[in-house]
Amino acid sequence: MPTYQFMAMDKTGQEIKDEIEADNEDEAQAIIRQQGYFVTKIAVKKIRKQTDEGGRGKRKKSLAIGGVSSKALTAFTRQLSILQDAGLPILRSLRILEGQMRPGKLQNAVLDTCEDIEAGSTLSEALSKSPRVFNRLYINMIRAGEAGGALEVILRRLSEFMERAESLKRKVKGAMIYPCVVVLVAVSILAFIMIKIVPQFEKIFLDFGSELPPITVLLTKVSHTVVDFWWLIPGFPIFMVIFVKIIRKFRDGRMGWDMFMIKLFVIGPLLEKNILARSTRTLGTLVSSGVPILEGLAITRETCGNAVFERMFSKIGDAIRDGDTISNPMKQFSKPGFHPVAMFFWVCLFAMGPVPFMFVPELTQMLASLVGGLALVGVLAYLVRMNGRIVDDIVVNMVDVGEETGELDTMLYKVADENEETVRVMTDGLVAILEPLLIVFLGFAVGFIVIALFMPLVQLITELS
Repeated sequence: MPTYQFMAMDKTGQEIKDEIEADNEDEAQAIIRQQGYFVTKIAVKKIRKQTDEGGRGKRKKSLAIGGVSSKALTAFTRQLSILQDAGLPILRSLRILEGQMRPGKLQNAVLDTCEDIEAGSTLSEALSKSPRVFNRLYINMIRAGEAGGALEVILRRLSEFMERAESLKRKVKGAMIYPCVVVLVAVSILAFIMIKIVPQFEKIFLDFGSELPPITVLLTKVSHTVVDFWWLIPGFPIFMVIFVKIIRKFRDGRMGWDMFMIKLFVIGPLLEKNILARSTRTLGTLVSSGVPILEGLAITRETCGNAVFERMFSKIGDAIRDGDTISNPMKQFSKPGFHPVAMFFWVCLFAMGPVPFMFVPELTQMLASLVGGLALVGVLAYLVRMNGRIVDDIVVNMVDVGEETGELDTMLYKVADENEETVRVMTDGLVAILEPLLIVFLGFAVGFIVIALFMPLVQLITELS
């Protein structure tokens, strides 16, 4: 008796995947309907062949360490799309691409896919067996293309989607390289001056026994602190990265961190627009490819990468199951709301500035009250910004118009285009602002050090003359 794999929807709209034994497909569908499910797909379970007709074994796979880069997967999708447009069979196209690839996880996944297709599986079924390489978005679009008989069109659309996402990612990462390098070099130079240069000048001043000005005394105290606690310079950023990674392992911690990030000054709006552009383009691509709206929302929720947006898309899916539209719950659940972990990070943002200087004994008592005041400012700033919506009214209105006219995918594409353009403009503006700010900071720091060192030198030369 053959075994059938099926996908079905229950009365609440949840997707069910299971197997059932029956004499034929009609009997299998009748049994599934008796269980209260609505069948959406059914097929005989295929058994992967270990060897082909010639008795040859599987092609040996290479040892793969690490994951698959989005750049490599995008290039593979574009090449597969071109081969399908040329009319080549899918198996031959995959074999051609597999032979051109470097050894790695992507090549191993393509090898497995070819073997599954040879065993009788469809392309989407074969790809679904490599979930670490091909995500649900990728697989469901391929499945929709197979069902509609337009696989080459779906592959072209999928490659264009991935190329747009990769281009936007490169734009944002490229813009962040310059300020990160400048900050790293500036911190290294200042640390070197504090550890090596300032102590030499202090020794000269002490040998002459001259009285040092207050600004020079402060500089020497800061130098002593840097020498004693130099390990904090690389250790503090590493600790913060590890701490955030641990916090994000928990559901409430991830929600609080993501709330903090999308409401952060300057960076928050950029991150928010970037996620909104990626999410709306993902949903628009799925809808235009024929993927059911509930499945599309579930995939978009998994690929958006932010807990606040994940919660919003989850609420939208629940509302649609209850008979509502997309625009109403999108407007209703687009407010992040209050979260104690998010408030904790806002307090740290404001209060951590003076903390490194508290290692200087003379400044500890004075800065303690300052840290408390800044912590209160952080709480007030969070309470003011926490209810700002992550989806603007214009986006909600465009989605509403798309639902009314039946052009939801077109409106989602327009929303994505506008937000991607906004991200580009904001990124260019951020880079333009950061450059003079970094110059001013470096000028202030170097000017403070020069003045603090030259004032006693001038005084010493005057006394000697």
